[in-house]
Amino acid sequence: MVRPARPVLNLSLQFADASHRDQLPRHKVLRWIRAALDVPAEITVRIVGADEGRTLNRDYRQKDYATNVLTFDYEAEPVVVADLILCAPVVEREARDEGRSLEAHYAHLLVHGTLHAQGHDHEIEAEAQAMEARETEVLRALGYADPYA
Repeated sequence: MVRPARPVLNLSLQFADASHRDQLPRHKVLRWIRAALDVPAEITVRIVGADEGRTLNRDYRQKDYATNVLTFDYEAEPVVVADLILCAPVVEREARDEGRSLEAHYAHLLVHGTLHAQGHDHEIEAEAQAMEARETEVLRALGYADPYA
């Protein structure tokens, strides 16, 4: 069986907080993001600490706390151009609290952010259900459990 080719991905992987660098080898990050892509993309993934995460969330979303993932989408066609910012301490705390491996949680958040970069959203219930179903489908194909189960 021939697997369909995944869209081309130009990835920049940055670590302002390197505490999880060993959990995020480039080949895995590429695989997770590509699995969620429908079109070619240029994506920067930046892993940050709590201070940078809080500042970005406050300045761009007017929410004064560090959140797990922020998606800054700049272009959708013909190539997705986006930054995905993940806050390492928040990701670690959530993974621990949810009883998930750190790797599985990073995979989920990178898939989630990649879907946002392509225009998916979860503000309306119907959109949230569709987005969660797509996340679950992608993560299962990658060998991870349903993050919403």
